[in-house]
Amino acid sequence: MENTLPPSGDPAGPAYAIQTNRLLVRCWNPPDAPLLKAAIDASIEHLRPWMPWASIEPQPLQSKIDLLRRFRAEFDAGRDYVYGIFSRDETVVLGGTGLHTRAGERAREIGYWIHADYINRGFATEVAAALTKVAFEVDKVQRIEIHCDPANVRSASVPRKLGYRLEGTLRRRARMADGSPRDTMIWTLFDDEYPATPAATAEIEAFDAIGRRLL
Repeated sequence: MENTLPPSGDPAGPAYAIQTNRLLVRCWNPPDAPLLKAAIDASIEHLRPWMPWASIEPQPLQSKIDLLRRFRAEFDAGRDYVYGIFSRDETVVLGGTGLHTRAGERAREIGYWIHADYINRGFATEVAAALTKVAFEVDKVQRIEIHCDPANVRSASVPRKLGYRLEGTLRRRARMADGSPRDTMIWTLFDDEYPATPAATAEIEAFDAIGRRLL
């Protein structure tokens, strides 16, 4: 992954690719569309209770191509950072994640979903730990948030394991795909709290847009 050519300057974020012990987390590219569609199509019933966007699935392949073009354009422009979760050989999409900028200035919100065939293996925790480390050590943010439905026990266990604190539960502030209201838990971690968390010791490598090592 690492570029062996002499760098033209100091590498700088964002991280375009992140390697964990078991996974590759990287920005989406349009050629990933068939793998993404296969992962979503196999996971629709698993995702629908928690992900409003799953209510319009399955979609044709061209819709996925268009979506990944938008994701890549937003990533390159520094407006939002949506990643795919891949097997290390990049033959399978295991899910999706992101360091979303909607949390505000010098903040990120981490979101994630996992392919139905690969749940209960700790992948979401592994990914969230890696993105937490990248957000604080590469992007130099001050705060990270993770939002989830209180009924989504698997999702809520991720920030809890990583040392995030439950800041509160907003009642009826979010909407399900059918328009019905739902509650949202907000988990938060600040930069001065981060060094004492499991995420700080996560073994990862992160790379910039041309493959130079960031972490």
